Amino acid sequence: MVELVLNVLLVLTSVLLVVLILLHRGKGGGLSSMFGGAASSSLSGSSVVEKNLNRLTVFTGLIWAVCIVGLGILLKAN
Repeated sequence: MVELVLNVLLVLTSVLLVVLILLHRGKGGGLSSMFGGAASSSLSGSSVVEKNLNRLTVFTGLIWAVCIVGLGILLKAN
């Protein structure tokens, strides 16, 4: 039962991490600024939103890591 809960939580946090990472504003030069992404990204968002997005991403990453470690321990015990 615990293994099932950890597996479901792992899948949900994995998908959420992908979405949260894609929501972050690009900081470098790369392909997004080459096609005009830099001009539009400087107009969107504020520092408060970025801080909250960073916190949510770190929190989700920690839950993901705990799920990985928990599943590893459960699978090693079996």
